[in-house]
Amino acid sequence: MMLWLFRFIVLALLATAGFFYPFFGLPAGVSAAAAGLLGLVIVVLETRIRLARPRSVWASTVGALIGIGLGWGLGAISATLAGDRPTVVFFRFFFLVIMPYLGFQLGRRMPEAVTPARFLDSLQGAGGGRGSKILDTSVIIDGRIADLCDTGFVEGPLIVPQFILRELQFVADSPDALKRQRGRRGLDVLDHLQKSSRVSVAISDLDFPEVRDVDSKVIETAKRLEAAIVTNDLNLSKVARLRSLAVLNINELASALKPVVLPGESMRVFILKEGKEKDQGVAYLDDGTMVVVDNSRKMIGQNIDVTVTSVLQTTVGKMIFGRYNQN
Repeated sequence: MMLWLFRFIVLALLATAGFFYPFFGLPAGVSAAAAGLLGLVIVVLETRIRLARPRSVWASTVGALIGIGLGWGLGAISATLAGDRPTVVFFRFFFLVIMPYLGFQLGRRMPEAVTPARFLDSLQGAGGGRGSKILDTSVIIDGRIADLCDTGFVEGPLIVPQFILRELQFVADSPDALKRQRGRRGLDVLDHLQKSSRVSVAISDLDFPEVRDVDSKVIETAKRLEAAIVTNDLNLSKVARLRSLAVLNINELASALKPVVLPGESMRVFILKEGKEKDQGVAYLDDGTMVVVDNSRKMIGQNIDVTVTSVLQTTVGKMIFGRYNQN
């Protein structure tokens, strides 16, 4: 209530000033009405600005200022090309109106493009060949991205959109204990990354309210920022690649780094449980690869040497088949 009263007082003062000090030679009443109308326009703009995000306001202002500079320059160029004065005045006016408008709209629609952090990241990317990477929810909760960053294999600024943070917070506040634990783990991973000296982590306000699906928002954000997507989600990886976006899948990296095992080689494994077939035992390597060993059911709970007979590549990884040679 007090705010609207203050606005009314401002409008009244402007109208009073217009009445007692008419501008452009207008009658006092017309000048007062024009001043009040101008003040009303300012109040409407102020209410709209209050609803906007600070970064959008900053980006729109910078875009408009850049547009003014470009409009002035293009107007000066057109003055040298045009012959008569009316044409010169028209094109100067045209560029001084249209360029700030375009700059304002681009700044409002693409706030990340004109922020100082984005500008510095662009310079670093052009000079050092380092690109930004967007983290999705799955890779944050997984946690291996923090280990990769600590080793120095991942470079460039990491970007976490606000909608990803909101999803993590929603999961962390879930009544389900398992989901709550996963969400809190994701928040701990982000805290670790922010404190790391190896990489820089930036929180992006860029959002797409018309897009409801989080994966689609990640793809749109990557397109807007020209960044790669870091994920564990197989479907997101496929869709992003269909959209010609760079994707770094942690699961694919882990699969590529698994040790190569050839038939005929020997390895020492711990038989953990019995297999599906007769006399089979099952063991697991340190990276989680399943090893199915013939003639080893009676060796459950023991370390044994086995000979690799074959390696099967499945959709979820590799399976190694071996044989226990009893002495």
